[in-house]
Amino acid sequence: MLHTEGHALLRAVGQGKLRLARLLLEGGAYVNEGDAQGETALMAALNVVEALQEFWQMKQSRGADLKNGALVVYEMVPSNTPPYVCYVTLPGGSCFGSFQFCPTKAEARRSAAKIALMNSVFNEHPSRRITDEFIEKSVSEALASFNGNREEADNPNTGIGAFRFMLESNKGKSMLEFQELMTVFQLLHWNGSLKAMRERQCSRQEVLAHYSHRALDDDIRHQMALDWVSREQSVPGALSRELASTERELDEARLAGKELRFHKEKKDILMLAAGQLGNMHSSNC
Repeated sequence: MLHTEGHALLRAVGQGKLRLARLLLEGGAYVNEGDAQGETALMAALNVVEALQEFWQMKQSRGADLKNGALVVYEMVPSNTPPYVCYVTLPGGSCFGSFQFCPTKAEARRSAAKIALMNSVFNEHPSRRITDEFIEKSVSEALASFNGNREEADNPNTGIGAFRFMLESNKGKSMLEFQELMTVFQLLHWNGSLKAMRERQCSRQEVLAHYSHRALDDDIRHQMALDWVSREQSVPGALSRELASTERELDEARLAGKELRFHKEKKDILMLAAGQLGNMHSSNC
């Protein structure tokens, strides 16, 4: 059974009324759709937790390719005192977190759901789709930022060329979908795996083609964790320094309301490595 507020939001999204949806989200209110300007707010709390789940169920019912179903997953950071922190992972893998000071666990859950719902809603806007125009604009901005030339954009073995190749391979997808895919490559770069592949004479295009169709799974995480175990054994303290840096980055991005999967995956991989090191030390005692 849809609540009135959640139903109003989903109806607004379904009809493409994104301005109305923003009023619902930012005002935490039911908006009188009879008002031509859509600005008359009837103050009623929006149940963002339920609305977020209903939003993704609606997407699935409309044919969205959700390989792991429409379930939205919440994760509370263990703590006995405020502020409480909560993360929410969307069906495609995108992650958001509570971005406010939350005195209760319920408030942390609502805060995470709110930022995730706002991003989910606005991801439906046509401007968030990867089109030919979007690709040209993005590549031009990248060239300007890195003082590149047009030839680089046409060569998949350059950084900008690889970026263009990735965009063109994902034409028609939304920016959230593209960001979920890019997380794999961000982690491979962070972990040094991309550099190792280049040293083995693998071209960027071969690497992109291989990992473009591979989801981030436990096998990849486990291998990256083993790499960090090896680093820690070679350079004691490397793991703790990287973990401290990653936790700072994660907190800064969370409080800024940014998408968090890259930072969250980094932390989880490093924690996995720390656990493996602990097990190794225990077995040697």
